[in-house]
Parts: sequence; C-alpha cells; structure tokens
Amino acid sequence: MGKPTGFLEYKRETSKAEAPLERIRHFHEFHMPLSTEKQRRQGARCMACGVPFCQSGMMIGGMASGCPLHNLVPETNDLVYLGNWKQAYRRLASTHCFPEFTSRVCPALCEAACTCGLDGEPVSTKENERAIIEMAFEKGWVEAKPPGVRTGKKVAVVGSGPAGLAAAMQLNRRGHLVTVYERNDRPGGLLRYGIPNMKLEKSVIDRRIKLMEQEGVKFVLNANVGAEISAGELLKDFDRVILACGASKPREIQVPGREAKGIYFAVDFLSAVTKALLASNFENPPFELAKGKNVVVIGGGDTGNDCVGTVLRLGAESVVQLEMMPKPPVSRTEDNPWPEWPKVLKTDYGQEEAAAVFGKDPRVYQTTVQEFIMGKEGQVVQVRTVKLRPEKDKETGKTRMAAVPDSEEVIPADLVLIAAGFLGTEPYVAEAFGTELDMRTNIRTDAEKYETSVPRVFAAGDARRGQSLVVWAIREGREAARAVDESLMGYTNLM
Repeated sequence: MGKPTGFLEYKRETSKAEAPLERIRHFHEFHMPLSTEKQRRQGARCMACGVPFCQSGMMIGGMASGCPLHNLVPETNDLVYLGNWKQAYRRLASTHCFPEFTSRVCPALCEAACTCGLDGEPVSTKENERAIIEMAFEKGWVEAKPPGVRTGKKVAVVGSGPAGLAAAMQLNRRGHLVTVYERNDRPGGLLRYGIPNMKLEKSVIDRRIKLMEQEGVKFVLNANVGAEISAGELLKDFDRVILACGASKPREIQVPGREAKGIYFAVDFLSAVTKALLASNFENPPFELAKGKNVVVIGGGDTGNDCVGTVLRLGAESVVQLEMMPKPPVSRTEDNPWPEWPKVLKTDYGQEEAAAVFGKDPRVYQTTVQEFIMGKEGQVVQVRTVKLRPEKDKETGKTRMAAVPDSEEVIPADLVLIAAGFLGTEPYVAEAFGTELDMRTNIRTDAEKYETSVPRVFAAGDARRGQSLVVWAIREGREAARAVDESLMGYTNLM
C-alpha cells in the first residue's frame, strides 16, 4: 500500500463530461480523462483492504458484490498511484480480456463494494482501469500474441459479443484454431449494435478485433448459424462449438394497438441508428427516425436510457420514459447495506440530457402502457397509460404492481421504443443444435458448468445465464473457454 493516508488526503475525482446541450450534437464519447497526475492520486485513495470486497465477485442478497472477473483491484490501484503503468496493465490483463469495454460501459460493481464507499466515496476504480488500458494501447504494450504452438483442435464460436470474443481470445491463445461466426455485418454483437457509440466508440471494438485477427482468430460475418449455416455442418467441421449468441429475444408489450406503425423494440432501433452512422462514417445521422417526434420509451434500465440519449441526438420533440417500479431511494436503506449492490436512484447520461433539454427528468415511475392509440393511417399517435401501486397477492404473498383505478392518462406518441428487457435466447439456434432450454428459455447447462445437453456443444454469456452485464459475459466466456480446453486436452492452464 503505497499511500496509507491517500483516502483521507484526496477526494474522489472522475473525468469531466461535456455539457449535455453540447454533447447531444454528436454521437461520440464525451468524457475528458483526468491528467496522469490526477489519475495517480485517485489510485492513492485505495485502502488496500485486508478483505477486498471490490474484487470478490460473490453473490450477496441475490446480487453480485464486487468484480465478477476478480480483477486484482487493490494491486492495480496501487500501481497506478506508483506510476508503474506497464505493471498495472499486466496485472489487469491477467484476469481481464477487454478492459477497454468494461471501463466504458460497466456499472462498476467493484466501486459499489469499495470499503471507502461505506463512509464516504468509493475509489474511482473504473476510471483507473480505463486509464491503464488506454495508456497500454498508447505505449504499444497491447500486442498481438499468436500462440507459438497449435494444438490442431478446432473450435467454433457462435456469436461475437463479449462472451464469444472472450472465449475466442482465450482458446486461440491456448493454441486451438478458433472461428467466430457472426450473423451481422460487423463483429461485436451487443457491443456493436446494442450499445450506442457515445458510450462505446466502435473504433474501440475494431482496434481489439484487429488484434485478435493478427493472433489467428478467424471471423465469418453475415453467417446466421441455425438458419443459413446448419448445426450439423459446424459439428462436422469443428471439435467443439460454443453458443454465445446472446439473449436477444425481446420482451413484448401485449396491449391493444400493438400492431400500430412506429413501435419498435429498443435494440432494433439502436441497431438501425448505429448501422446508419457507420455506413456514412458519422456524417449523416438518421434524423428521420426521431426528428420532431414525441417519443415514449418503455423501460427504465440502461437500454431505455440509451434510447433517450439517442433520440435526443436525432432531434426528438419530447421524450417520456415509463418505469413500472417505484422511484428508488436516494441513499441506501437499512435492508440494503454495504457491500450489497446499492438499490438507489441513478441518473444516467440520457436522463441528464433530457433534463437539460426539457427542464425535467423524463422518467415517470409506477406507470405502464394500457393501450397504443392509432391514427387513420395506422400510425401510433398516442399512448394510454395507467398508474401502478404495489400490492401483496393474497394467494402467493408476493408483491406485484397492480393498476390504480381511474388513473389513466393519454400522452402523445409518434415513436414508441420498447426497452422492457429480454426473455432469453432466440429459439432457432437452440433448436438447430437440439440443446435443452431452462425455465427462462436460456440454453440449459448444469450449474457452474458450460457443456449443454448435446455432447461437444457448450454455451456461455447471456445465452446461458440470461440478460446480464458485459462484465458477466466476459467472465462466462473465459470460464467456457476453460471448460472447452479441458474437454479437448484433458486439463487446462487457462486462467
């Protein structure tokens, strides 16, 4: 511990964000990193706890506490303080495949479990991580590492999201021949088309893909396994197959008027925007999708927030974000103690921007859709909403959100984006391979194992565990790679 009094001497400081009214004029990342010296001070704030919950990644109260990848957080923070950036990168890379992704989009489970946060502000570990990996790229420390010896074993990875990429990287470095199949026109999966560019620049993904290709990973694009490419073909040509195709089956809103035009699933909308931006090299944003429209976003999570930020950049006339659940408290309640994940109110970039544009937070709590109202040409023109309140079910004893009588309202809506989550993996891939599904329609494997009910076929990421965080997908990919490697070689030395 290089600075025992660092957490007393220095206040938490994070990168400065461009002002909301300025950043909504573009689709690029908008945080300005701290100087190297200021970042070192943030590393000095780490207390090097005897029990570092920040790196535990364990489940407490049904929620993850600390980093699921078990990053060596106190070590890397201390190395940042000492200015030993190269060693900090080596420590980080020993447990983490893609720090450049999580340091941009992760909700920072490590910080939520930081001991400094028990009675003050947590260490800015997420930004320290970003500083480390960007310094490493800048200095040329992140290099292609093709394996010196090939095993001759071949592995197919279906899906190039964070789980698929992590599994591919690990197995390739072990010496296996890895081919990644992606049904879209560019690799990245959720990272590419599910996360807007202002949160994760697509050049960051391209930078990593290029390195993986130099290491020997092969990417096959526009390849829809289970539809255009048969499962039998992969099982014939490869020794093992990993299904890392995500949980991309969106949750539907079944109310009258759902067939109206102008209602889209959030990920479809976000994908369309990103594809248009990439196709025009960001010169021609697809303003026609939202300009001058009254937008209603259904869902209060990260994807809903991304929709808010995106439509603002496309010139929306108004934005309302509907959230079924009650508004969270501003600070922890007694039944949500540290180091549990804090169930508190969080205002993300999209909501900040909407407040700057319209003068108020776009979120409306304890509200859901009762009906979509169509105009003469079948286009959605209004949304009828109803207020909700928590009620205890007399039979089950469980609390559910029930409609409040006579609380209906009608709000204008020219564009509706459904960001209500996902129900599991799309069934055609599982059906093609004959793998079993669990109760939540995810690909079933035994607990803590990654092989499916079909020999030689493994599953990882959201396809196996359901909708989750990028950091969990990376952990799943790494652990699936270990399981595949052990099944091929009889042992594994993958971390």
